[in-house]
Amino acid sequence: MKLWQRAKFVELKSLNGNTIKGQKIRLREKKLSDVRNDYQWQMDPELSELDAATTLDVSFSAYLLDYSSHVHHKDRHRFPLAIETLEGKHIGNCTCYDINFGKAEAQVGIMIGDKDYWGKGYGADVINTLVDHIYNNSSFSRLYLKTLDWNKRAQKCFSKCGFTQYSTLRRDGYTFLLMELKREDWEKRKSS
Repeated sequence: MKLWQRAKFVELKSLNGNTIKGQKIRLREKKLSDVRNDYQWQMDPELSELDAATTLDVSFSAYLLDYSSHVHHKDRHRFPLAIETLEGKHIGNCTCYDINFGKAEAQVGIMIGDKDYWGKGYGADVINTLVDHIYNNSSFSRLYLKTLDWNKRAQKCFSKCGFTQYSTLRRDGYTFLLMELKREDWEKRKSS
């Protein structure tokens, strides 16, 4: 019997200071020292547009207070990670969130905030590394994501990593492509 087929759901655990290593990146738990980059990235109109969000409109001190609370108080329905280069530079974030234990599924998201790392394969390495970690260490049977219909670079990245479109969603004036990667499809990709 495989880990994900057991009756009791196995959820993701804290990394306890360890990292998850990809070919170009390392994923690690978020820490308070990430706050300046994260604040800067959430203030960036281009990054906000790619996330179908408004730019942040709050002072750094207010952001820091909220950020500190999130870093120090873990939520079992959310697994946020920082993305670092192999040299240790913080270049973005990725998250496994909207975790539904009953359905054994979760949404994943990625944001490469440092634009010097766009279009160089870092995003695909992050997605592959994150998905491998999730499926190797939990009972999830399905991972899904959403991306704006006009964001062809993200769609190409997600497709390259095995995600396929299963629907569209219209919300707040935006159209999103919904994509998924089921465990059985991930296993087939790994065995080929």
